[in-house]
Amino acid sequence: MAEGENEDRTEQASEKRLEDAREKGEVPRSRDLSGALVVLAGVSAMLSSGSMMYAHARQIYRLGLSYSRTDLFSDRLPLHALSTAGREAVALMVPIFAATAIAALAEPMLLGGLNFSVQALQPNFGRLDPIAGVAKMFSLNSLVELSKSLLKLLFIGGTLVLLLRHEEAAVIATGNGTVGSGIAQMLTLLGNAGLLFAVVLGVIGGVDAVWQRFDYNRRHRMTKQEQRDEHKDTDGNPELKGRIRQVAQQLSRRRMMQELPKADVVVVNPTHFAVALKYDENRMRAPRVVAKGADVVAQQIRLVASAHRIPLVEAPPLARALYATTHLGQEIPAALYAAVAQILAYVYQLKQATEQGAPIPVLPKPEIDPELQGRYREPQ
Repeated sequence: MAEGENEDRTEQASEKRLEDAREKGEVPRSRDLSGALVVLAGVSAMLSSGSMMYAHARQIYRLGLSYSRTDLFSDRLPLHALSTAGREAVALMVPIFAATAIAALAEPMLLGGLNFSVQALQPNFGRLDPIAGVAKMFSLNSLVELSKSLLKLLFIGGTLVLLLRHEEAAVIATGNGTVGSGIAQMLTLLGNAGLLFAVVLGVIGGVDAVWQRFDYNRRHRMTKQEQRDEHKDTDGNPELKGRIRQVAQQLSRRRMMQELPKADVVVVNPTHFAVALKYDENRMRAPRVVAKGADVVAQQIRLVASAHRIPLVEAPPLARALYATTHLGQEIPAALYAAVAQILAYVYQLKQATEQGAPIPVLPKPEIDPELQGRYREPQ
């Protein structure tokens, strides 16, 4: 069953899935690459500070091999010799310790990046399951780890054996020389051995880093259903989003219809578009759109406007331009000031004519730039 699930996991892991894995402490790591960098840093520090390390090592040998008769019978000799040798040993190893510590801290940034997870610190009793433990022993990852261990044993052991055989004569001759030459020979041998160890381990670590990255991506692959479920959880259920959008539109339309009775005029197209305008010269810089709609909504605006005796003015190009350029609650653009001013003047004259029984004024036909009508302009 597990194999079947892995076969279905053909999709690359999403950013959310990888982020969830990081929160659990799951990031690609290569112990071999980390070990290679630490060893290389330590060897580099030893080779670069060889003269200083030689001086400290020589001092440690001198303390152990040279002392006076008075010192021999003194009660303070052991304590003095140990404390002095300890200080020299610490000074000898400080460069190596510092270099390896920096390498150990810097290595995670090369593969997976720095990551701190609280969830990884929590106890997981599922790891104590013996059946799961036996299954892991025969997994692909266990086979790879076993192969790497055998390769490391073969290559690193073989390389160090060849080095010792090559330096066999020099090592044997060390006892015939001075203390200083023996110390120098020892440090040189340790440096060469560490350098070869770091190079071989670095090659294995580089291959392991590539494998760890590949295995990490393989283990976090997703099925198509998991991608759909995650998309639904992240972006929300499409049906629910549609319902929310519908409710929001209904509420917006309801508020718009409540504001409509305050309008001074409704510019229509005559049936496809309707835009209601309100202008208060004491409170507004320019007329403002209080309602707008197309088709069914436009028909509703016309009905409400008629019920509240708001003038309906047919000006198709202006209605299309207002609908295309202005949102609810916004002032009309400056390019439509003159056209709207003509309509408002007509409404004012119409009101006076109705009250006084005067002749009905001529309906203006303001010129509108076709570009202002956007995709709603009529074809020429």
